[in-house]
Amino acid sequence: MSLKVVTELSNRYGADPAYILAGGGNTSFKDEKFLYVKPSGVSLAAIQENDFVKMDRSIVRSCFELPEFTDSAAREAKVKSLMAFAIIGEGRRPSVEAPMHEILPFTFVVHTHPALVNGMTCGNDGKTICGELFPEAVWVDYCDPGFILAKVVFEKCSEYKKLRGKDPQIIFLQNHGVFVGANSAGEIDAIYNDMMSKLAAYCAGKSVDISDICPGEADVETAMTFAPQLRGFLRNNGSGKPVTVTSCGAFNIPRGPLTPDHLVYAKAFGLISDAPDKQQIADFTGKHSYVPRMVEIPGKAVFCSGKNRASAATVQALALNGALIEKIASAFGGVHYLTDAQREFIENWEVESYRAKIASGNSAPLTGMVAVVTGGAQGFGYGIAESLAAQGADIVVADMNVEGAAKAASTLGAGARGFAVNVADEESVEKLVQDIVKEYGGVDLLVSNAGVARAGSVKSFAMKDWQFVTNVNYNGFFICTKFFAQVMSIQNKATGLWSDIVQVNSKSGLAGSKNNGAYAGSKFGGLGLVQSFALELVSDSIKVNAVCPGNFLDGPLWSDPERGLFVQYLAAGKVPGAKTVDDVRRHYESLVPMNRGCFPADVAKAIVYAVEQQYETGQAIPVTGGQIMLN
Repeated sequence: MSLKVVTELSNRYGADPAYILAGGGNTSFKDEKFLYVKPSGVSLAAIQENDFVKMDRSIVRSCFELPEFTDSAAREAKVKSLMAFAIIGEGRRPSVEAPMHEILPFTFVVHTHPALVNGMTCGNDGKTICGELFPEAVWVDYCDPGFILAKVVFEKCSEYKKLRGKDPQIIFLQNHGVFVGANSAGEIDAIYNDMMSKLAAYCAGKSVDISDICPGEADVETAMTFAPQLRGFLRNNGSGKPVTVTSCGAFNIPRGPLTPDHLVYAKAFGLISDAPDKQQIADFTGKHSYVPRMVEIPGKAVFCSGKNRASAATVQALALNGALIEKIASAFGGVHYLTDAQREFIENWEVESYRAKIASGNSAPLTGMVAVVTGGAQGFGYGIAESLAAQGADIVVADMNVEGAAKAASTLGAGARGFAVNVADEESVEKLVQDIVKEYGGVDLLVSNAGVARAGSVKSFAMKDWQFVTNVNYNGFFICTKFFAQVMSIQNKATGLWSDIVQVNSKSGLAGSKNNGAYAGSKFGGLGLVQSFALELVSDSIKVNAVCPGNFLDGPLWSDPERGLFVQYLAAGKVPGAKTVDDVRRHYESLVPMNRGCFPADVAKAIVYAVEQQYETGQAIPVTGGQIMLN
């Protein structure tokens, strides 16, 4: 039952950005014999009962009874060995702060990093003011985390108990948040609520605004000029992929190292420049030994980078959090930054490297790739997007149906976004590209999938239907290529890498289609564009290819009961002798040597081939189950 309670506590505090960012913080529950503590690399927001690491309390406590070691490294090794021995059963690696949870002898312990708390703990006068606001709490001056910190806390808590006859329930760590211990969830909440209220009131008395920093969107011109270049300038040397760069409006990024979370995810310093370029970033990297993850263009924009959209968003969240902490710290005597030695310890600490690695997840083959799928809200487009997302790509679902695009994106991972677009309208496509650049920094793969079909005899086909098909299938591919190629060109020059445009064409682009001239004509024309664009854009390191699927018989284009091709072809008499929709379907299945329609996964594999094959451009790749074979 208590594991359920601590799980609910963890999920609630972990999902609240006022308390937790980047999966930090930790929680625990203990009974007489065992300590159940959050594992490293598992977020509080998502933790489940069976995730907690079960540890023998007597062994954890024995760490504090070790004799003094003249060699601190030997002591750390001994503690690490004891902590590993304390784990009951097969499990994850426990939080490095597990000993801290044993020091506080309460049923529940919740460690969080609220900006309001860190405004005080990162304040030059934080210790003095803490003593005034929270006389019952323990303040611990900053020391390197791990058992070094736990040993100091143990000694302070022991001294506190001797003097006061009770254990402290609140421990403030300089530059590192707060621990709260209690015997019920309600008491934990009451302590936190009182703490936050007192801090808010104190800041109000100092006329310091504690509201979140909301910079809005980046200036469009600034984003379009710098974001695609930064995707290349900010990537680590030797990386085969660009970084993702997300942008927002201007604010003052943190001016120094604040907390371990900031150091691990956003690094201690960012680049501040009116016009960041490759040389400035190289100079910064030479000085600090890392590529900046935050770039501020004063008064215009802030860019944050990561290996994918989720990690870039984490850097941005911590940059905003750091700016908020610095603002709040003005009520507590100004900002206390970590020293160079403290910063270097965190940056090189194996435990934090492990946490960052686990939190970022495993690198799938397409991790870091930004892939745009037009017409991606349903059918072939959604199936293609789903396959690319499963391989790690961040997906932009672009569709006329904005609600459908958002719904589809919600199923495709944290890095996916849905945007509205009419591919046949230049202004709509241009805005789409601008929105994508603001969110991701650029594009690695455009899957031009949006398409429509109208069937009927040339003798009676309506001009409005002809123009509709041509506008979407033919003109839409041209318009998308026009605007996406502009960004890819700038990006590729900076990254030294290639980008891809893949048109989802059709077997009807390889062979004529009876009573389907508008569709086949648009697809034949599309292959002419593919070859022409490929010849032109190769100098911009952009490959342009097409995949030509057979019929996706299970998709809405074919199977929609009102406008699907089965219904249209039956009405148009395209299949002689067919009396029902099922007759039409069986006819088309019989034309395929493999006796089935094409699936989105079949097309996605061909798209990935086109991307991974570095020596092909201007090609049309058939995916037809043998129905169409090229000479």
